[in-house]
Amino acid sequence: MVKQTTISKEVKIEGVSLHTGKPATLLIKPAEPNTGYVFVRTDIENNPKIQAVAENVVDTSRGTTIGKNGVNVSTIEHLLATTYALGIDNVIFEINGPEVPILDGSAKYFIEAYKNTEIIEQDAERIVFNIEENLSFVDEEKNIEISVYPDKTYKLQVLVDYKSDAISNQYAVLNSLDEFKNEVSACRTFVLLSELEPLLKQDLIKGGSLDNAIVIVDKECDQAEFDRLAKLFNRPSVEVQSSGVLNNIKLQFSNEPARHKLLDLIGDLALTGYRFNANIIANRPGHYANVNIAKIIRQHLNEVKKNLAKANIPIYNPDEKPLMDVMQIQGFIPHRFPFLLVDKILSLSETEVVGVKCVTNDENFFQGHFPDEPVMPGVLQVEAMAQTGGILVLSTVPDPENYLTFFLKIDNVKFRRKVVPGDVLVMQLTLLEPIRRGIAHMLGKAYVGTELACEADMYAQIVKLS
Repeated sequence: MVKQTTISKEVKIEGVSLHTGKPATLLIKPAEPNTGYVFVRTDIENNPKIQAVAENVVDTSRGTTIGKNGVNVSTIEHLLATTYALGIDNVIFEINGPEVPILDGSAKYFIEAYKNTEIIEQDAERIVFNIEENLSFVDEEKNIEISVYPDKTYKLQVLVDYKSDAISNQYAVLNSLDEFKNEVSACRTFVLLSELEPLLKQDLIKGGSLDNAIVIVDKECDQAEFDRLAKLFNRPSVEVQSSGVLNNIKLQFSNEPARHKLLDLIGDLALTGYRFNANIIANRPGHYANVNIAKIIRQHLNEVKKNLAKANIPIYNPDEKPLMDVMQIQGFIPHRFPFLLVDKILSLSETEVVGVKCVTNDENFFQGHFPDEPVMPGVLQVEAMAQTGGILVLSTVPDPENYLTFFLKIDNVKFRRKVVPGDVLVMQLTLLEPIRRGIAHMLGKAYVGTELACEADMYAQIVKLS
């Protein structure tokens, strides 16, 4: 079982806000399991809280802003991207103003801040969903499209086309969140020179400077214009680099703008509130489109979670390390090949166990059981559940190697679908009442994917070896 995480102690970040130009102090604090990401405005009476989820987004014009009951926090995307990419699930963001500090316009200093604490596991399971259907957001008028495809990993691809001579078409890819720190985190926000005046007229980017943004020159400027810009940015002079960038700082990557789009996309996708695997291809993304696809993914995963909760179906992720492998299982129960019918134990608690049987074509029972159309015998499906339940029962004694479990009664057996070669049988055994006098009463269910294959009421007795 992969566990949720938080941080071991709080960290502090201070800096100037991009749009208000005011100083801001951010405290990142540990949080309880299943908290997610929560912003707290400490400068307002009663310290109102805002959950960082897509439905709370109130503006995406020049960054992502969340709000509730008229209280907002803006420019949250770089902070969320870093927290999500580092694998941190639960934190509280306490901030004394309406905007997260812009720092150098990247996520670099958020990475540095998290180095002052440790990421620690919590006593709660982290569920990672595999998106199993195509999803998309399209805005034909703006020529924007973000598509989500099923994948067993978390992969992002960004294609940027500004239709401007100042910035060429760019492409960037993130094959794993493990690449975030070295390949994406230091990539700075950027703005076209032609956009500066409108932003200033909107009373925005008061905290903007050549230290926290890449300014791309997309229009002709004379010396008088450059002098005016120098005064605007409080610099003795400014000049255009050969790359078309106004800053005197070299680009860290030739496609730094596209990589920054990746950074923003990760931060906005964190607003889904879920860990998930998918291949996401974004054509001309921005906060408006990012948040819309985050809403679509969140709505989809909310429905998946709701359906799973109704059925209490265990989720099997083959990429996750099992709690027990087949060798460890043999330390609990005496069965051996070819009659050991449990390959993995995924989770084990005081009241429930989840095990896996990978059904392969070379199982010896397929040789004679409908060989022209192989089907796993129903009695062996029940036996596989029984062996899984035996591990649950034997886990209640300190020395399981000195005990056996014998099933006394099996009631209400139902077979819902065929189990055939290639299926993965996920077995869930749940205690229906406390074990008394060595007798355990369990409900057994076996699934292939989310489809119920077999179920039964089982009674077993623990017997100590003489």
